[in-house]
Amino acid sequence: MRKSFGIGVAFALAGCVSQSEPVVAPPEVVVADALDVVAPPADARSVDEFDTTTEAQRVAALEPAQEGVLLGEAVLSLGDPGRTGFWVETDLVSANGQGRIALKDSDREVDVELLVGTGSGRISLAALRLLDVDLTSLVEVNIYEYQ
Repeated sequence: MRKSFGIGVAFALAGCVSQSEPVVAPPEVVVADALDVVAPPADARSVDEFDTTTEAQRVAALEPAQEGVLLGEAVLSLGDPGRTGFWVETDLVSANGQGRIALKDSDREVDVELLVGTGSGRISLAALRLLDVDLTSLVEVNIYEYQ
């Protein structure tokens, strides 16, 4: 009887522990490609709330700066939607830099920041939207690095 009473008291007291509200940091401005990209709001839930790129930034990303050197093919999935800008993480690069991706079997291409990655490749929400493919797709692209 004493054991069950002690366990019951422990469970009752566990519910009395005060939980503090999480601290929400204000949005920060992240500089990418000399463009100011604002972080999504902490309470972002929709695709439009997470993609904070401007129309001017989208237009610029759709106009590749140069041909670049083909690094290879990759299959990409959606990366962290809270990480803003146009980027691709891939093990095809050994150092961060600039480049472009071209959707296989399509004429869609996007200028991106190439980030060193490990394992499967990931693509930013903003870049994936510009390729005009489903957000849950595994996207086959050619990756080019600017020299």
